[in-house]
Amino acid sequence: MGNICRSPTAHGVFEALVERAGLSHLIEVDSAGTHSYHIGKAPDQRSQRTALSRGFDLSHLRARQALSADFQAFDYILAMDRSNYLDLKAISPPGLESRLHLFLDFAPQLRTREVPDPYYGGGDGFETVFDLVEAAAEGLLRHIRTEHL
Repeated sequence: MGNICRSPTAHGVFEALVERAGLSHLIEVDSAGTHSYHIGKAPDQRSQRTALSRGFDLSHLRARQALSADFQAFDYILAMDRSNYLDLKAISPPGLESRLHLFLDFAPQLRTREVPDPYYGGGDGFETVFDLVEAAAEGLLRHIRTEHL
């Protein structure tokens, strides 16, 4: 929603996986929120702490709002939950809706399809988000390697 918890965590994790795989020159990573609450702000400190404890740095990321033009700029638009999926679908240009997916579609082994928003919860929520995001990021990279590289 605000691009300070779930999305920047996914951004940082996926970007690091892409870099480790030596694919940074082929794959561009970005994140955005569906609301304008936190534009220009760094990720939530709890997200940053959780990521750092697992070897990922999110400090360079800044929140921005998703744009219709993102559907033309990126091959994959990934939503964390169904509410954000519907918000993104509403700004999708005609014919580009197929680029929109739930992020956890790339982690079919998980029992959930949505990444819960940890913003109003405790620290455990950020750990859960990281676990889910890491699984989906690994699955997305496998998918891209299989389908596009």
